Amino acid sequence: MEFFHVTTEGYVAIVTINRPPANALSSAVLKELSSVLDELEQNEHVRVIILRGEGRFFCAGADIKEFTLIETKEEATEVALSGQQLMERVEQFKKPIIAAIHGAALGGGLELAMSCHLRVVAENAKLGLPELQLGIIPGFAGTQRLLRYVGAAKALEMMWTSEPITGTEAVQWGLANVAVPEENVLGAAKQLAEKIARKSPLSIQATLQLLNDAKVHSFHECVKKEAELFGQVFVTEDAKEGISAFIEKRTPQFQGK
Repeated sequence: MEFFHVTTEGYVAIVTINRPPANALSSAVLKELSSVLDELEQNEHVRVIILRGEGRFFCAGADIKEFTLIETKEEATEVALSGQQLMERVEQFKKPIIAAIHGAALGGGLELAMSCHLRVVAENAKLGLPELQLGIIPGFAGTQRLLRYVGAAKALEMMWTSEPITGTEAVQWGLANVAVPEENVLGAAKQLAEKIARKSPLSIQATLQLLNDAKVHSFHECVKKEAELFGQVFVTEDAKEGISAFIEKRTPQFQGK
């Protein structure tokens, strides 16, 4: 791989974007990320993924130089749709993905971070959607995900002013889960990932499916699906192990079966 480096620690895979100087999301980077997801999806030993950036930034945005090659609105629309499909794939991924954000997550970088399931940020990190400063708008579903996390007023403020917020503010606004000193970001993400990895992969997948279903289905449809998945998960070996471990006052050992 040219732009990504993958290491594993136990059940956790650490995926590092490495495209100096700012880890910009070129079309080649997005394509390679899709390939990385393909591999991790099939790896039964990986239960949780941490996505981070090498160098000074998590990701400072899309590759603006590529934008100069776009000549028609149809080409621009296709670029946006392609990016949206990948961000949706990240959000729909069957294994939890945690964004470990330091430095900056701007534009496409923040759109990628928002498609991840959880976000651990440096207190001094900068997060924003500054596309309006360029006379354009977010194109990788940033308008919709930002709205979902921070509400309409804050989303409009961030986009209309093009001013980033800090990691600490991101937690206060509901955009991130936890803010820590920059040197502790990866460690905090690993701690979170390890806690999640100790759970049954089948239970994790069920909750991910239900939360994603809530984007397109009604409350009543989702609670009906919840009951169905409760039944499916209840008869698994992991459920038997979990209940037995609780009764026997020991730590459960889940196998994803």
